[in-house]
Parts: sequence; structure tokens; C-alpha cells
Amino acid sequence: MCGIIGIVSKDTHSIKHDTLPLLKRLEYRGYDSAGVATLAGDIQKQTGHIGPFIDSVTDHRTQASIAHTRWATHGGVTALNAHPHADGTGQFMIVHNGILENADALRASLPNESLVSETDSEVVAAFFHDRIGVQGLTTDAAIHEFIGAAEGTYAILLMQRDDPTVYAIKHNSPLALTRASSMHGATILASDITAFGHLSDEAQFFEDQTYCRITPDSVAFFNAAGDPIEIEPKSFEWKDDASLDEYPHFMIKEIMEQPTTSRRLLESLKTMQAAELDTFATTLKKARRVVFLSCGTSYHASLIGAFLLNQLNYEAHTVIASEFENFILVDPSTFVIAISQSGETMDVILPLKRIENQAMKIGSIVNVPYSTIQRHSDTTLELLAGQEICVASTKAYTNQVIMLIKLAERLGYDVDCDKIPGRIEECLASIDGIARELAVELKHTREMYVLGRGAAYPMAREIALKLKEIDYIHAEGMMAGELKHGTLALIEDGTPVICLIHDDNPAMRSSTREVEARGARSIVVSNTGSGEVNVPAGCEAEFAIYSCLFGHLLSYYIGVERNLPIDKPRNLAKSVTVG
Repeated sequence: MCGIIGIVSKDTHSIKHDTLPLLKRLEYRGYDSAGVATLAGDIQKQTGHIGPFIDSVTDHRTQASIAHTRWATHGGVTALNAHPHADGTGQFMIVHNGILENADALRASLPNESLVSETDSEVVAAFFHDRIGVQGLTTDAAIHEFIGAAEGTYAILLMQRDDPTVYAIKHNSPLALTRASSMHGATILASDITAFGHLSDEAQFFEDQTYCRITPDSVAFFNAAGDPIEIEPKSFEWKDDASLDEYPHFMIKEIMEQPTTSRRLLESLKTMQAAELDTFATTLKKARRVVFLSCGTSYHASLIGAFLLNQLNYEAHTVIASEFENFILVDPSTFVIAISQSGETMDVILPLKRIENQAMKIGSIVNVPYSTIQRHSDTTLELLAGQEICVASTKAYTNQVIMLIKLAERLGYDVDCDKIPGRIEECLASIDGIARELAVELKHTREMYVLGRGAAYPMAREIALKLKEIDYIHAEGMMAGELKHGTLALIEDGTPVICLIHDDNPAMRSSTREVEARGARSIVVSNTGSGEVNVPAGCEAEFAIYSCLFGHLLSYYIGVERNLPIDKPRNLAKSVTVG
């Protein structure tokens, strides 16, 4: 879940003005601490966000540097646990994204190494000191041993003091390499293309159990046995949305970009992604069963996909990826569709690898091109939502839902997708004010419930998730019909309950009256003009989009009222690359 950066340059580069600004572009991957190391062995690191760290760092010029932004997994949020880590002599320096599952066993095999942090990562630096500095192995031989011994996930950058060579080692955690002409042809290593998409339009993406040797003059890739391999560079288009413009937070900026991002997606499905859309639709028609593989916000989108396909008489299921193996049987007649904003979600990648030879086909819907999930797919549709910086997904999520509606439209679902961007624009303009007003009213609430039926049920869960993520409110999104099977006991005077009612659904109206009878403060979201919050008319799947826009705005404005760190909620990171 962490972010790593490495730079090797022919001339020297600045850690303050070159290395750390690239690291800041990966801060969404973790913001518990940050650090940087130079070729001279100088390591600077501290807890907290990257911006203040950049301001405080003492600049150095160097031919090689590595840097890290941390989301804590092993060990608390302390400067001692921050990366980069070095061995006891300061000769070997590393940064690591992932989890070494057998770190304790590796630690026990290094009796002469003194480790001072609580992390699993520090053992990596100690391992290489033992193999190279003590046993006298070459770096390549030590890497072969490490790949054979290490269990878990890792993207590691290894640097030895005074040697302008960086080694990059990868298994199950993302890692990419590019050359930046604007930095005098420097080679850049990063967790994903977000770090360098503004500097280059081409990258090489590491495969599992491979490593790379980068010098100021050369780049060479090897497999785990040390044999040279070729990794073909891939061209990509990346829209850089890293500026706040006039907005105070990225979350509201990304919400308000949705008329543009939804139009861009739909236009691409008529042009550059038309063939891939045809492939997806054809594969869906051939499959006996469709299974969605996703988690978090993407799981809520996949629930919409399953709803739409079942409406069209396709057998469709969705299950949270971390529980995939316990619920769904995949066979040669199954089309598996993985959905992920980053394309690097480890809970999705691990089961995907296990089933890729069992399913009929694997498809993916992702926002980041050439991500791991995309590379493990037979066919891919890209969301084209642009860079999403706020940890809580909004514009990419909406494009996920639109993508699934468009697929359903191709299969016969009655909807005109071309009207959706205009209705999103209309919706945002009409509900922004009421969301602000309700946020003032609800800013002190400690619990909230969101009710929905049909396609609105996934939206109830998504809205509740945003209230948890952004506002730290205990919120529950649920099927309205389940309310009276237990949860109604929690409703008391003043309890806020958001009721998502499409086309004045009688059952939803009945559930609303039930909570009101127990004193709830009901907030009705309607597409017929009969609610406190009114969104544009449209089919049931469209209503899911427009009602969710309200939920995202409400959670944003409550966060503003509470003066919370909206773009970087506590304990969370955007790209969940640990299992």
C-alpha cells in the first residue's frame, strides 16, 4: 500500500526538487511517513505528510536516490519505522512496498544483524548486508537467494552506498520504469505511472519474480534465475489532474468533474474503445455465468452490474474479492470481470491469479492503464476518469457504474446512456445547496442509516461507506426490506435515515414510514420531485448514479463542517496493494 520512487541519472539530481515531488504524487498510497536516501548514504525521514517533509528536508544532489511514502502495516507510525531502511553499517539502503510474510523467519536467519525497527522491511536491508557484505555474494546472487527465500509481496529498491546502481525487485506488488527526457534522460522507478505520467508516455511494467539493474548508462531486466529478459515498453495516455485549481479539496473537484469524465468515457466507447466493448458484450453473451470480482467501492459498482445482468436474464454474481474462494465456483463457462480503480488491488489480484486458467475469459474494468489487473485480463475496458487523488473514489466510481450500464444497454437494457452526462450536470447543480444545508444539520450525528431497494441498494451501501471514510460516522447501508428484521431496534428519535426512493416505489415508501413512526429524521431522495432531495428522472440504474452524487456531496460537506482531512482519511490509503 506504500509508494516508492527511485531515480538514477547521468548527471546529479536534486532530492528536494526532483525525487520528492515525484513521491508526493504517490501520497495517496500512504501518508503515515515519508523518507529519502541518497547515494552518499544520507537518509532523511519523518512521520506525517510529504509536503511538510519536503519543506524541511536538507537538499542534496546525487546520481541515485530512493524514496518512500508509508501506509503502516508492520509497526507503528514512528520515524524509526519510516523508510528508507539501512543495515547496521549504513551500507545497504532499501525501500519496500508490500508485506514479507516470513519476515520473522528471515530475521532469525540473520544472527549477526542488529535490527532496530518494528517493520518487516528492515530485514531486507539486513539480508543483503549479510549475503553481500558478510558472505561475499554478488548482488545478483544475493537477489536470487532473496527471491527464493522471501514469501509475500514486495516491490523493493536496493541501493549500496557510493555505487550509482539501483536494483529493483518485484513480486505481487506493482512497479514500473520509465526514462524522462526532461530530467536529462534519468531512469525513474515508481509504484505506478501516477508518479511520472506528466514526464513520459511510455513505461516498462515489471513481471512477478523479476528484477532490474539500473545504472546511469544502462537498464537490464532478469528473471529469478538471473537470465536476461526483455520487457516491452508500453505507451500510455495519462490525464494529469494533480492540481486543485479553484477547489479546496480534491474530493469536491473530482465530484464536480463528473459531467466531463462521463462524457469522455461514453465518447471513447463509440470510438477508441468500441472494439473492446464489442468483445466484452460478445463474451458476456457466450458465458453461462458472469462473476464480478471486486472490493470496497468497486464492489458496490459490481452489485449494479449483477443487478442489470440479472434483469436481462443472465446469471450474474458478485462477491467481495477477499472472500472469493469461499463462495464462487469458476469453471470454463464463467466470464470473470475484475473491477478496480487502481488495477493494483491485492485482494483482487491474488484470486485472479489463482483462477486465470479456470475461467472461460477474464475481463477487467480499470482506471489506470497497464495495471496488474489489466495485464492479467483477456480483455479490458478503461474508465478514463483521469487521475483520482482523493482516497475516497467518486468520479472513477461513477464511470464504473456508467460502464456497466453501457454494457447492459448493448445487451438490451432500456436506457439512453448519452443523456447521463447532462443529467449528472443538472443533478450536481440542483442538489449541491441542499447537501450543504443538510451537512450543517447533520455534522454532529454519530450514526446514520441509508435504505434502498433494487439498484438503489448498492448505492445505500456506497453512501454509507463514504460517511464512514470521510466523516467517521457509524453508517449502515442496507436493503430496506431487512430493516424490520433487527435494525429497526436501533432507530430512535432523531436518528437520520436516508431513503432512496425510485419512481415512488411503494415498498420504499412503506419502509420510510416505518422509520418515521419510530422518530427517525428521514431524508427522502426521489426522482419524481416528491423528496427533500430531488434528482433527475431516469431508469433505476440511472437513479443509482444521481442518488449517489447526493451521498458523495453530503459526506464531503459534513467533512468540511467537521474540519476533517477529507482527501486523506485516517488509517486509509487509496491503492490497497496488500492482501
